[in-house]
Amino acid sequence: MTSLLVVAGEASGDRAAAAVVARLPGVDAFGLGGPALATAGAELLGDLRASTALGVGESGGRAGGVLRAWRAVARAARRRRPRAALLVSYSEFNGLLAPRLAAAGVRVLWYGAPQVWAWRPGRMQRLRRAIDRMAVIFPFEEPLWREVGVDAHYVGHPALEGPRLDRSAARAALGLTPYASAVAVLPGSRPHEVRRLLRPMLEAYERVRSDRASVDARVLVAPSLDDGTRAWIADTARAWRVPTFDADPRAGAVAVLAAFDVALCASGTASLEAAIARAAPVVAYRVGFATELAARALLRTSDVSLPNVLLGRRAFTELLQREARADRLARALADALDRRAELVQACAEVEERLGAGREPSRRVARMLAPWLDGARVD
Repeated sequence: MTSLLVVAGEASGDRAAAAVVARLPGVDAFGLGGPALATAGAELLGDLRASTALGVGESGGRAGGVLRAWRAVARAARRRRPRAALLVSYSEFNGLLAPRLAAAGVRVLWYGAPQVWAWRPGRMQRLRRAIDRMAVIFPFEEPLWREVGVDAHYVGHPALEGPRLDRSAARAALGLTPYASAVAVLPGSRPHEVRRLLRPMLEAYERVRSDRASVDARVLVAPSLDDGTRAWIADTARAWRVPTFDADPRAGAVAVLAAFDVALCASGTASLEAAIARAAPVVAYRVGFATELAARALLRTSDVSLPNVLLGRRAFTELLQREARADRLARALADALDRRAELVQACAEVEERLGAGREPSRRVARMLAPWLDGARVD
């Protein structure tokens, strides 16, 4: 049986990788991932919940998990000699892995390019020699990578093809009334994000709730989080009298985001998913001091949230670092609720920029199939 190494170290990457693997029946997929890849039939050598980290000084006690995952993937690749590798986002880990795989004769397809347009563009020169093909998820990325000689193809964004409930069905699934305004609280998919953002987000919601007669909320819990973080979320949300909802590993939060009018969310894929679902995003983010210093020195864009980057303007509020306080978040949340009709138009523009109707997982599977003894693509 033809084997495929898959490495996805984040919740959104896990879902994207799983959708590709599900379209390649009969292929022996193994590697690093989470519950979505496991459900799709991949053999996991390591769980992303033990290896997810971000930035200088952000990993803390998870460094050991990352090292164990690296060793497990490296050993399995040497022993099983896969015909190809599907590397999904997780730029630091995969950026080190790709050259080693290429040197061993493994064909490499990278799905979800490193965000070189935001910071560290020098990575392009190093990676171009290790990547056979690249499936990019933003339309402006294809010419960037082609300019340095990478066989890059825009396939569409994974958030566009996941199952999505309509507004009434999503509200019923979440136990929300059909009438009240609703706020999604999305504090992140990494433990350090959640612990820095959840409390100010909940306090901001409480301030708005105390001023308005009819507004409800749910905390959406990422499936990539470890049990300790999930328990902490449950206890914290209970103290603020806000119910929690576990996002489906295969679909992610985007499946139910249509239930909400506004989303308080961490910067990253969640902000894009919220915009696609017409839950106007209010974006917050906090990192440690060392990461902040590095970001200030290296960041090349004025905006950090993906919807604003796609639009080329600050359509949605971003509150970063010391600005991500409860009082500022509350004002931004109230403003977004009041201006929702205007913001929904910006959300529609975001989806239009991505190009609705694409099936990225099918496109990526077709890019891999010739390397896998002509594997059939469902």
